[in-house]
Amino acid sequence: MEIVTNEKAIVITGGPGMGKTSIIDMLRQAGYPCIGESGRQIIRQQLKIKGTSLPWADREAYAMEMFRTGLTDYKLASENDTYTFFDRGLPDVIGYLKLCELPVPDHLWLATKRNRYHNKVFITPPWPEIYVNDKERKQSLEEAIATYEAMAEVYATLGYTIIEIPKLSLEERVSFLINFLILS
Repeated sequence: MEIVTNEKAIVITGGPGMGKTSIIDMLRQAGYPCIGESGRQIIRQQLKIKGTSLPWADREAYAMEMFRTGLTDYKLASENDTYTFFDRGLPDVIGYLKLCELPVPDHLWLATKRNRYHNKVFITPPWPEIYVNDKERKQSLEEAIATYEAMAEVYATLGYTIIEIPKLSLEERVSFLINFLILS
């Protein structure tokens, strides 16, 4: 099995509503290439076309859409020679399926093992004080915490080192991440 590791592909994961997208947005504003969360893009697209590949309609189809989009994004980012930040990575899809108690197809495990990100994965911890729902984020805080735990478990199982982003101001969180990468 050929393994491709892109040490310039940096994943930020965690439960929903814990600040990942805000961090990604600030990194993008600072000029870093960033890949947005495919789940939100898929939800918007499916709502627009009245599709059913939605987490509250057909979780398995939704997961497969996330994986296809994520793999395409990973391959495109592999062409960059600078850090590219991902709002979730391929292992998040496995975490999602496990969280939903759905089977994880072998080809997803294989593709995730073959297409690796930087060994250090950044995770946003549960932070009830900033958690809010919106029309695309329907999970309860308890579900968001369970998602955080599932993501941490999957990335650890795949051999990644998990670095928790501290609960600080947005600017301080971004500085923490950048400084960690520069110094490691």
